[in-house]
Amino acid sequence: MAYVSLDSDQIKKAHKKHKYTKDQVEQLEKCMDQKTGPLYFMKQFMKIQHPTKGEMKFNPFPYQERLVEAYNDHRFSISMLPRQTGKTTCASGYLIWYAMFKPDSQILIAAHKYAGASDIMSRVRYAYEMLPSWIKAGVTQYNRNSIEFDNGSKIMATTTTENTGRGMSLTLIYCDEFAFVQPPEKAKEFWTSLSPTLSTGGKCLITSTPNSDEDQFAMIWKEANKRFDEYGNDKIIGTNGFYAMKAHWNEHPDRDEAWAEAERARIGEERFRREHECEFLIFDETLIDSIHLADMEGVAPVETTGQVRWFKRPTPGHTYMVSLDPSMGTGGDYAAIQVFELPTFEQIGEWHHNQTPMNQQVRILQGINKHIHDTIMEKDTTATPQIFYSMENNTIGEAALMRVMDIGEENIMGMFLSEPIRKGHRRKFRRGFNTTAKHKIDACTKFKELVENDKMKIHSQLLISELKDFVASGMSFKAKPGQHDDLVSACLLMTRMMKVLADFDPKIFEKWTDRTSEITPMPIFGSFTG
Repeated sequence: MAYVSLDSDQIKKAHKKHKYTKDQVEQLEKCMDQKTGPLYFMKQFMKIQHPTKGEMKFNPFPYQERLVEAYNDHRFSISMLPRQTGKTTCASGYLIWYAMFKPDSQILIAAHKYAGASDIMSRVRYAYEMLPSWIKAGVTQYNRNSIEFDNGSKIMATTTTENTGRGMSLTLIYCDEFAFVQPPEKAKEFWTSLSPTLSTGGKCLITSTPNSDEDQFAMIWKEANKRFDEYGNDKIIGTNGFYAMKAHWNEHPDRDEAWAEAERARIGEERFRREHECEFLIFDETLIDSIHLADMEGVAPVETTGQVRWFKRPTPGHTYMVSLDPSMGTGGDYAAIQVFELPTFEQIGEWHHNQTPMNQQVRILQGINKHIHDTIMEKDTTATPQIFYSMENNTIGEAALMRVMDIGEENIMGMFLSEPIRKGHRRKFRRGFNTTAKHKIDACTKFKELVENDKMKIHSQLLISELKDFVASGMSFKAKPGQHDDLVSACLLMTRMMKVLADFDPKIFEKWTDRTSEITPMPIFGSFTG
């Protein structure tokens, strides 16, 4: 796009007086509305340069409207969209609106390459130049990579470096294709230098297609999707204060399955899943195959009892299992409880918290068992609820077992389940399940088989999130540094409990031993030995 001087008719000179009509005043008022103004402005006045259709009025698709609303409704927003879906167009329109209708705004566009920064700025300039003269803000400076308006606002564009934005008093920063800032350390240093600006009231918008699952964009995205309070209840905003928004390729009206098939053939499955399905490239060796993990989606609870999330209501005729992975309850590791239904192998409930005292953790388990029992009896008074529960007996588990004794097993609905005594084993019998390195690997192997063969149904979004960070480490598996795996640990204990019951229940045994398809090899072994 050719450079346009201040003398051009496309540029409104600074402080130029204009006599507005009644209709123009009404439209300006609608544009100035801080809630609905951006979309109204873009729909009514914004023009774009379509690659095949040329100049045309901007008519946003539903997902583009969601994107603009995400920009406007939240101080911090991070958006992940497929390639060529108009995210830059939406950003340029929103930035123009922001500069013109929020005076004294200092706006910085940061792109991973100079060409990217220039492209965004050219779209900003085009959007401005195509506006009706009466609605334009006057311009005091109009350069290739900056525009200054007579209302005190300024839009600047630059590449993302370690020092971008450092020391600047920014009102808004827009980071484009943030996942592709190279090297990755540069993005981390940039984010660190930007933090003081954001902490003093600045607004931040981040958009990108995904790349690695360990770059700075991925880190921000993951935290933004941890929309859970301390008990695991879903929220709108992530733990880092960001609102996360994602669009799928089929939300674009010009893209259908035929398009997807042709695109897969052209660029390959892996690249398609990254660029259009918006899946991160996972370089760590996760227990569950990364492709399978990408397809797993959680569901919202159907009900809650206290802080226990229920994904399905207990029904007569099924067996229910409750596993407790206890913690000290002092703010470190989380205590976690998983509830599964057999023989469906379906997760129906979950609880976790890291500041609940040990005795209360057992009380919560007691309440879960009672809820299962009472719910079943409400549906069928002749039913005999089958409930089994257990916990680890390692270290902290010993304290939890003592709390069970204090309460009295007779006061807890269901039957306490312990691992069988091994033949010829002389050691004194211990209640619960003892976890050794071998026990953990065996449980991981079976859990992987059940999940990847779609025999086990996982409903918890929080558990799926943990599984994405549950990776090979030495000759075992554990959470990545800074992440948690307590919900996974409770599932591994559940898997061991299922094995015990499978030896006694034909229906459980049949599903437990049935393998209908191959699974990916265990990362630490290179092959699956079952």
